[in-house]
Amino acid sequence: MDTDRLIELEIKIAYQEDLLQSLNETVSDQQEQIDRLNATCRVLSERIKSLFNQNNADESVDQTPPHY
Repeated sequence: MDTDRLIELEIKIAYQEDLLQSLNETVSDQQEQIDRLNATCRVLSERIKSLFNQNNADESVDQTPPHY
């Protein structure tokens, strides 16, 4: 009886180790994806800022005087 219980515990431990490894891989993949998304957000934010600054610079040059 003790042998059966020991085997059952070893099987459970093996499944838990497999699950833990799978979860670690999932978390690692998700962190890589988060890092890529953060980098993309930074690039897009910089592009938006540069376009905004460019539009503001263009508007100040091309504005007609208020008396026209």
